[in-house]
Amino acid sequence: MRQHAFERANEATWGRIRTLLDALEAKRRPGADVPVQQLPRLLRTVSGHYALARSRGYSPGLIRELHQLVRRGYRQLYRVRPAWPRQLLDFAVAGFPRALRRHAGLFWLASALFFGPMLAMGLACANDDALIYSLLSADQVSQYESMYDPTNARLGRAADRQDTDDLMMFGFYVRNNVGIAFRVFAWGLVLGAGSLFVLATNGLFTGGVAGHLTQLGYGTPFWSFVSGHSALELTAIAIAGAAGLLLAKALLAPGRRSRLAALRANAAEALPLIAGAMGMLVLAAVVEAFWSSNAAIAPQVKYLAGAAGWMLVAAYLGLAGRGGGDAA
Repeated sequence: MRQHAFERANEATWGRIRTLLDALEAKRRPGADVPVQQLPRLLRTVSGHYALARSRGYSPGLIRELHQLVRRGYRQLYRVRPAWPRQLLDFAVAGFPRALRRHAGLFWLASALFFGPMLAMGLACANDDALIYSLLSADQVSQYESMYDPTNARLGRAADRQDTDDLMMFGFYVRNNVGIAFRVFAWGLVLGAGSLFVLATNGLFTGGVAGHLTQLGYGTPFWSFVSGHSALELTAIAIAGAAGLLLAKALLAPGRRSRLAALRANAAEALPLIAGAMGMLVLAAVVEAFWSSNAAIAPQVKYLAGAAGWMLVAAYLGLAGRGGGDAA
């Protein structure tokens, strides 16, 4: 093969590895079109091109260029990676909020599908004391009423859990909340309909309970309980919804890729979203178990802490990791 034909046939591959190496050397996140997972395959291919160029006696300039790409590739492939605590910190400080901002449109869509039904049902149940029974059975309504009765010594806990210690409740909250978020995410594979259904129904149930308890006169114990952890918990569920919608997008609008290839790419993009959401839910469970249920803390203090929590979550997701390759 003549050198010109050789270059024309392989220049796209060289361009991809060059783009990837430029991003890695600048410590930026590579673009979605050339993910870092492609480095070993691209490097093997370009190493073969380098060997062919030498054996066929192509121009010194081309051989030198390919040699440079191979050397750069091996440096990146075998460079010392930071220890996992550093990687975890980098992800929490910058990687997760950047990933969410790349998919801000899906996040706002998931938020509308979650908070919209929540607000509508909350207002409806606050004005109609019988409407809650269209969502929940009488036994379930009675249980929620007992959990937020102003005389309850441990807010947010059913009668059969009053003696359960905070650590066990922490485990219960983690299992419950992470389960909801995972369902929202996984059901995205049903062309997005599953994620939409889980988001909307959880919004309806949450809003319905809030509206019913408020009109019943239990607003202070309920709102003081949820204020502390709501920013973390509710936002994380919306983020899990965005991750689920990413899966649905691959199936509904794969573009020029096959649906399987699009699903693989979008699943890789969704992974940091669901991982970050799970982390937020664990933190929410800590607050819920050890702070929210403490009836000795004045409601005003809990409200202030809750408002600060919403501002901190908004600032973190909107500002953390900006610069340094933020593609928001």
